[in-house]
Amino acid sequence: MPFVRIDALGADSDRLDALGRAVHDALVETIGIPPDDRFQVLAGHDGTRGTLRYDSYLGVPRDHGIVYVAITLRAGRTPDQKRALYQRIAELAHAYAGTEPRNVFVTLTENESIDWSLGNGTAQYAPSPDN
Repeated sequence: MPFVRIDALGADSDRLDALGRAVHDALVETIGIPPDDRFQVLAGHDGTRGTLRYDSYLGVPRDHGIVYVAITLRAGRTPDQKRALYQRIAELAHAYAGTEPRNVFVTLTENESIDWSLGNGTAQYAPSPDN
C-alpha cells in the first residue's frame, strides 16, 4: 500500500498523469504491489505561485524538468528491490512523460502496518485484538 506524491515543475495534467502511471507501473513491476493499489497526489508547480528548488548535488545536473517522487510504504523491501524501483521509475518517467532520468528524484519512507488507515477510521493492516 504505497502512498505517492509527485511534484513537477511546469507540468500539465497530461504530464502529471504520465508520471503517475510511470511510478505506479514501476511499483507493480519491481515490488509487486497489486495493480489496483493506487493512491497518489499529483501536483504541478508553475514557477510563480508554486515552484521547486534544486541544485546539482552529487554531480547530477538537474534543470527545470525536475520531478520529485515521494513514496510512503510499509517496511520490508530489500535494497535490491529499492534499487530496481528507482531505476524503473526513471526509465518509465522518460518513456511515458519525456522526463530525463537525471531529473527524477525519488525518496522512500517506510513505516509499519499500524501506520495506515485506508478508510472508515480502521487500521485494516493491523486490526485490534477485539476484532
